[in-house]
Amino acid sequence: MEVVDNKLLVFNTRNPSRYQLIPKHHAEPIPGGYRVAVWWGLDEVRVLKNLGVKNVPSPIYGRYDWPGRYRPMAHQKETASFLTLNRRAFVLNDPGTGKTMAALWAADYLMKRGEVRRCLILCPLSIMHSAWMQDIGNSVIHRSAVVCHHSSAARRIELIQQDFEFVISNYDGVEIIANEIRNDGRFDLIIIDEATSYKNPQTKRWKTLQSILRPETYLWMMTGTPAAQSPLDAYGLAKLVNPNGVPKFYTAWRDMVMQKITMFKWAPKRDAADKVFTALQPAIRYTKDQCMDLPPVVTTTREVPLTPQQAKYYNMLKTAMVAQAAGETITAVNAAAALNKLLQISCGVAYTDNQETVEFDATPRLNVLLEALEQTERKVIVFALFRAAISTINNFLNKRGYACEEIHGGVTAGQRADIIKRFQTQPTPRVLVMQPQAAAHGITLTAADTVIFYGPLMSVEQYTQAIARADRKGQDSDKVTVIHIQGSPVEKKMFAALAGKVDDARLLVDLFNEELKERGLPDAKGRV
Repeated sequence: MEVVDNKLLVFNTRNPSRYQLIPKHHAEPIPGGYRVAVWWGLDEVRVLKNLGVKNVPSPIYGRYDWPGRYRPMAHQKETASFLTLNRRAFVLNDPGTGKTMAALWAADYLMKRGEVRRCLILCPLSIMHSAWMQDIGNSVIHRSAVVCHHSSAARRIELIQQDFEFVISNYDGVEIIANEIRNDGRFDLIIIDEATSYKNPQTKRWKTLQSILRPETYLWMMTGTPAAQSPLDAYGLAKLVNPNGVPKFYTAWRDMVMQKITMFKWAPKRDAADKVFTALQPAIRYTKDQCMDLPPVVTTTREVPLTPQQAKYYNMLKTAMVAQAAGETITAVNAAAALNKLLQISCGVAYTDNQETVEFDATPRLNVLLEALEQTERKVIVFALFRAAISTINNFLNKRGYACEEIHGGVTAGQRADIIKRFQTQPTPRVLVMQPQAAAHGITLTAADTVIFYGPLMSVEQYTQAIARADRKGQDSDKVTVIHIQGSPVEKKMFAALAGKVDDARLLVDLFNEELKERGLPDAKGRV
């Protein structure tokens, strides 16, 4: 297949009559067959694809300017091309491979052609701003966009009624705006991020999505782990994208991919993976290993709001902390002590002066951690600054079926060595929850390709060393994903400073002075 002058697709065939239904085509005899030239348009390419011609490139390659701050990587172009050729499809690329931007570029291309008027993006709350809105600003900034999330249902409906071209909502928020979406009639494309949230067709969430789909609606579902827990998970996804690829009823699908071991236990059949692969079509998949132009470490952010309880005590502590320090010289030592308290509340635990632990409701943060784990099938390291938070994380994940181990100051050297050996060489544990102080120089944890920070650390050196546990020689995937979980204002500032590798002492003092300034009080140098 050859592209000539950015206008024609030229290829050889022995059966030119197959292509007579394409108006803009020309065939001429050559030794051993015919040489066919077809106009390189999206409609023509779709016809060729339907005729079984393989590896036909979408004209997005040559007819699109790929707007934004960044040039697309090769796998992003290929993903965008695939999406423009498939009305309903799966993107199964690994986390951190840039599939968000690829989908946005594909949507923008279809908008320019007039095939898509408005696009609805459904994703977790934690990435509405930090991933989707940010990537819109980095790519298709000429398009109007809004995050449709508000405590008032009336306000959400009002946002739908406006003419934003990209509307971003969380999964369960769709029920509130479903009638407005249907009545609007212009949402020609729906993109689902972390699509495993729709694996169960019996849920209200799944049924709401199905109710807003029209036969002509584009539907792109994105997940790196479509059936990580069980072959049964593929059923709800396939029913939306490829309903002919699975039986009409769930029990029939279960009988296809699972075998009954005991009265209450089922196990996947030997050919279950093949059946899942067939059901989840059409699909494209790039692993991090295949994306040669990705940087070795890709950092992403997940936002999580403080619970009302956390916010109340966070603000109380901040006021008391600032009042006590106002007018005094702030050193790295006392700045660290004050900021440490704010980070404790943000992570859901706090220590009293007597070193007793006070727990706060941190369910949203734990759920965001769970979301991140569900997006990879490989091993994961979770770094948490406080030992009480490590215990909370470990208990939370164990109850949800994740094999976890924890390493902190209370774990002996012998126990630590055993845990690390098992993490590196055996299937379990899958998740290692660690205190950064325990991630000493030289420890190798390359069985993991994802490093999650449950909150920021207090030291740039510790932050760098924590990432280096996975990002080092011996890393099988050659690519490491780093995820920041942040919610409180001080966490956002600290992660930004850590990423910028600010000097530790200046990091703590400057952040504390910023807190003073926010309250209109003089900083360490007497400035207001």
